[in-house]
Amino acid sequence: MIKNILKGMVIGVANIIPGVSGGTMAVSMGIYDKLIHCLTHLFKELKENLKFLIPIFIGAGIALVGLTFIIEPAFEYFPLQTSCLFIGLIVGGLPSICQKVKGKGMKMSYVIPFVIFFALVVGMALMGAEEGRTADLSLSVWSVIKLFGVGVIAAATMIIPGVSGSMMLLVLGYYNPIISTIKDFITALVSFDVQGILQGCGVLVPAGLGMVFGVFAIAKVIEILFAKFPTQSYWAIIGLIVASPIAVILSVGITSVGIFSILVSIITFIVGFIVAMKLGE
Repeated sequence: MIKNILKGMVIGVANIIPGVSGGTMAVSMGIYDKLIHCLTHLFKELKENLKFLIPIFIGAGIALVGLTFIIEPAFEYFPLQTSCLFIGLIVGGLPSICQKVKGKGMKMSYVIPFVIFFALVVGMALMGAEEGRTADLSLSVWSVIKLFGVGVIAAATMIIPGVSGSMMLLVLGYYNPIISTIKDFITALVSFDVQGILQGCGVLVPAGLGMVFGVFAIAKVIEILFAKFPTQSYWAIIGLIVASPIAVILSVGITSVGIFSILVSIITFIVGFIVAMKLGE
């Protein structure tokens, strides 16, 4: 259970950071297939599925709540080192995915999904370099509908390996507003600020409901694709994973580096790689 909570924390942290994919982290740690199965067959094997999912969700929740306050300063003051940690986590899962297509040969039907999804991730990173229009967080019916829709889109992209849900929020203009709302909501809870709690719920509840709907909807689509086109699907995931380090660097926007920061970054990369390998065992 503790190991699954840790895996959930890695997925949760990844989903906070633009350019990093929670789905990729799930693949890297060897739980992606099982995660999709549990989501799409939740009520058929309820007890076993909840036994697996609850620790994952607890870990993701801990990361979302606790590390929201840490991730931003980490990327602000140590962008290269933090980026390399997550790149290590991403690359650490690549060998296990490559085993899925080993001996399958190389066909155009495999190359095409690789290229398409590689370009998709890099393109999203380039678009996300500048945040979109200002988000509407007013407590109106239209705002609630938009928040629900944003939640659906974010969750759908969060569960796809290599595609960053946070990056999509950034493109839509909702990333910083929602992160700020989460921090303000937690602060309001701690200080028993009823008005602040209600304001936070007005934003987070519709977005959260949209995310729940999006996760279950896209999980079923992914299950169908893996059942009908398994090799092509894995090549698409490899394209997503290979492009993810590029997306991380582009989204963080690293400018200048020194020898010491490079050495530390190599260490953080190795740490991330080893963690991904161990959690994937």
